[in-house]
Amino acid sequence: MPEMPRPRQQLRSPLTMSDQLQHECGLAMVRLRRPLEHYRDVHDDLGWGLRKLYLLMEKQHNRGQDGAGMAVVKFDMPPGETFIDRVRTAKRNPAERLYDDALEEFLELGEKSARALDALALKRRIPFLGEAYLGHLRYGTFGGRTADACHPFLRRNTVASRNLALAGNFNMTNAAELFDRLVQYGLHPVGESDTQVVLERLGYSLDREHERLHAVMGPESFRQLDGRPLAEAISRELSIPRILSKASADWDGGYTLGGLLGNGDFFVCRDPAGIRPCFWHLDDDAVAVASERAALVTVFDVPPESIRELEPGHVLAVRRDGELTVERFAEPLPTRRCTFERIYFSRGNDRDIHRERTALGASLAPRVLEAIETRGGSLDRAVFAFIPNTAEIAYAGLTEGVERLARERAAATLRKRMAAGTATSADVDALARVAVRREKAAHKDQRLRTFITHDAARRDLVSHVYDITPGTVGPEDALVVVDDSIVRGTTLRESIITMLARLEPARIIVVSSAPPIAYPDCYGIDMSQLGRFIAFEAAVALLHESGRAALLEEVEARCRAQAHLPAARMVNHVRAIYEPFPLHCLERKVAELVRSRHLRWTGGIEIIYQSVEGLRAAMPEHAGDWYFTGDYPTPGGFAVLNTAYLKWRASDDGRAYGRK
Repeated sequence: MPEMPRPRQQLRSPLTMSDQLQHECGLAMVRLRRPLEHYRDVHDDLGWGLRKLYLLMEKQHNRGQDGAGMAVVKFDMPPGETFIDRVRTAKRNPAERLYDDALEEFLELGEKSARALDALALKRRIPFLGEAYLGHLRYGTFGGRTADACHPFLRRNTVASRNLALAGNFNMTNAAELFDRLVQYGLHPVGESDTQVVLERLGYSLDREHERLHAVMGPESFRQLDGRPLAEAISRELSIPRILSKASADWDGGYTLGGLLGNGDFFVCRDPAGIRPCFWHLDDDAVAVASERAALVTVFDVPPESIRELEPGHVLAVRRDGELTVERFAEPLPTRRCTFERIYFSRGNDRDIHRERTALGASLAPRVLEAIETRGGSLDRAVFAFIPNTAEIAYAGLTEGVERLARERAAATLRKRMAAGTATSADVDALARVAVRREKAAHKDQRLRTFITHDAARRDLVSHVYDITPGTVGPEDALVVVDDSIVRGTTLRESIITMLARLEPARIIVVSSAPPIAYPDCYGIDMSQLGRFIAFEAAVALLHESGRAALLEEVEARCRAQAHLPAARMVNHVRAIYEPFPLHCLERKVAELVRSRHLRWTGGIEIIYQSVEGLRAAMPEHAGDWYFTGDYPTPGGFAVLNTAYLKWRASDDGRAYGRK
C-alpha cells in the first residue's frame, strides 16, 4: 500500500534484506457459514469468527506492524440498526489492540446473559459481532502514519448493497491515470492513494451495476418492482465478477483485494499475473482467506494440502445466501508469483517456503566453499552465522551443503588412498572431523530510534542495534554471514560490517540468498528509486572505471525517446548498464562499496550473490523475478523503470509511480 516514509525512522532489524525496505501487507477474512447460535452452542464461543480473524492476523503479523483494521457485516439487521462496523489503529501491536477493543462488549455481557439473548439482540449490542469479517495488517510504503491510512477503506451509502469495505495487498502502477479516469467520469474523488482510487473505481462499477439491475427490474420493466422489494431483488442479483471485470479493465499492478458489501456479499480477488499471494480454506463452519497458507493451516489445524490457492485473475465470492463461486474476472497473463514472498516476506513455517529457502542456501555451497579456501583458507578456519533471523533457513541449507561437499571430497580422497593401499587411520580421522563451525555471532539487542540527525551519532546508534559474541571468531577465521538479500547496501556499510568487524576475523564473506536487486519494484514493495540499489551503484561505478560512462547518457536518451509512449510499447533500456558486467564483477565492486570509510578493521570483505539460475531452480513455480532481471509482468513495470532512470539522471529522489 503506498504510504510515505516516517519522518523519524525506526530501526527494525538493521540487518534485514530490506535496509528499512517497506513491503507487503497482510489480508485476513472470515465468512461464517452457520447461524451465530451454532458457534455458541457447538464451539461454546459466540465470538468464534472474530477470534479466527484475530488469529489469522496475528499469524501474519510479520506482514504489517504500522497499523491494522477490521470491518464486520451483520446479516439481517432491521432498518435503523447498524449493519457494518469498522475500526482501525496505527498504534503499537495493532491487531491485539483491535481485538481487545472488540472484546470489551463480550466481556461485559458474561456467559450466562449471552446464552439468554437471541442473535439479533446480541448483534445490536455488540459492535463487532457479525457473520462476515475483513482484517488487514498494514506495512505502509507511502502516505501518512495515522489510522486514516489503514485499511479497510469504507464507502458508505444508505442502501446496504452499495456499501463497500475494501482492504488489500497491492500497488497500482497507473494510479495517476486511474484517478484521472474517475474525474472524467464526473466524480470528485477525495484522496490520491491507489487504495482510494481502487475503492472509488469499484464503487463506481457497483453503482452502475445497481442502475443496470434497476432498469431490468424496476417500475419501467416487465418485473415492475419498486421500493424495498426492488432494493432486495437488486441485492440478490448483484454479480461481483461482473463488477470486478468492469472496474479492473485498465488496472495495472499486483493485487489481492478483499471486500465486503453491506448486504453481506463477500469477495476476494487476485491479479491476473498472480503477483500477490492469496489462499483460502473452506469447511462446514467458515470460508477463510489469508495472504499466507501457513496462517490458515495453523489457525484451522488442517494439512497444507487442504488449503487452496486462488488462481490468478479469479474472484472467490460468497453471496449473502451462502452460494460460493470461483470465477475468472480478468483475462489471464503469464503467472509471475513474487519470489520475494518466498525469500523473505512470508513466514518460513510454510512447508514449501521452508524447502525453497533451504534450496537457496544449498545452491550457494560450492561457491562459498571455494571462497573460503582461496588465499590459503580452510573450512576448519571458517565460522558460519546468519543475520537476520529470516535468513536462518537459507543458512541451514548452506551449512548443510558445505558440510556435505567437504565430506564427499574427504571421502573421495580416502577411497583413492585405500585403492592405492596408502590409507592410514589419520585419513579416517580427517573424514570424521569434517564439520562446519556454526556460531551465533550476533544477537539483536533492542529497537532503537535514529532520531538524532548528526551523522556520527546516528552511526553509533545503528552499530549498536545488535550485540556480538566475543570469542566465537578467531583472528585467522573467515566469518561467513548469510543474509536474505542486499538492497541498498547502507545497512551493510553502516551496521553489519561495522558490528562484525569488532570480532576481528581475517575476512568477512557476506552471502546473499537472493540475486542482486537491479531494478525497481512497483507491485507492493517500496523499491522504486533506482539510484538507491547497491547493485546499480556498483554497475555505474564500473562503467566510469572502464571508460564507458557515456552509456549512461545513451540510456537516458533512449528512455526519453519512449517516455511519451503507452506503457505497453516501452522496453527495458536500463538493462544495457548491467550487460557488460558478469555477476562476479558486481560482487567485487559491491564489496568495495559496503566498506565504510570510518572502518578501522583492515580485513577483507567479499560478497557472494545468489544467481538467477539458482533462484529459479530453488522455486520453479515462482517466476516473479523482475527486480532481478528487469522482465516485468505488466506494461506498467517498464513505465516505472523508465521514469525511475530519468529521475535518477535528474537527481530527483521521488518515487517513480503513484500520484505526484
